[in-house]
Amino acid sequence: MKALVINGPNLNMLGIREPGIYGTDSYETLVSICQDSADELGFDGIEVFQSNHEGTIVDRIQEAYGTVDGIVINPAAYTHTSIAILDALKAVGIPAVEVHISAVEEREAFRQVSYAGMACFARVSGEGLAGYAHALEILSEQLRKQD
Repeated sequence: MKALVINGPNLNMLGIREPGIYGTDSYETLVSICQDSADELGFDGIEVFQSNHEGTIVDRIQEAYGTVDGIVINPAAYTHTSIAILDALKAVGIPAVEVHISAVEEREAFRQVSYAGMACFARVSGEGLAGYAHALEILSEQLRKQD
């Protein structure tokens, strides 16, 4: 099993950006959590990818076709605006789990819409960086069911 973790805009600023919402751990900590979790769950490989650019995220999703078994995606602000990311996820048909560090359902009204989530089979929200490990666990369980 190979997994791709995609992170959208400003997640590279973890630890600096709004620590009251996103915590004080760095992006490097997030990457380590993903790598450690993937190892524990038996993934053969994992890539953790981040971009502030919508088109680059779309490109990476398309490049995943035929090369990864599952995606964990935190589109960040693009969650609420990007039909392009939704369409890319639908086009590749790779099982995907949406993840958010904060509890977006408890935040501003505009954060209640998740376009990317419409192409995901599960959502993890409000668990901090540990939510990435949880999302990878959900993805692993789904992929094992498909085998």
